[in-house]
Amino acid sequence: MPGFLLQARRRDEGEAGQGIRVGFTCSKKIGNAVTRNRAKRRLRALAREVMPGAARPGWDYVLVGRPGATVSRGFAELRADLAAALARVHGK
Repeated sequence: MPGFLLQARRRDEGEAGQGIRVGFTCSKKIGNAVTRNRAKRRLRALAREVMPGAARPGWDYVLVGRPGATVSRGFAELRADLAAALARVHGK
């Protein structure tokens, strides 16, 4: 997606954890510490809004910030990107 990269993996039967697990990462390519923290805050807010209805229990997700796009892209566009990415991952 233009605003971020979504990585997803289904957990094996023997692995711990029943619910949805989400991680966030933003490298130094994003910018300085202030910019990286802002990008992570936006990704966390995005996950809080979209993941409960679209993500599946028993899956791990990682949202990776993209340079320039994660901070500057509109929040509504990021929300649509995440919904489309989850649909693509789960084959809808």
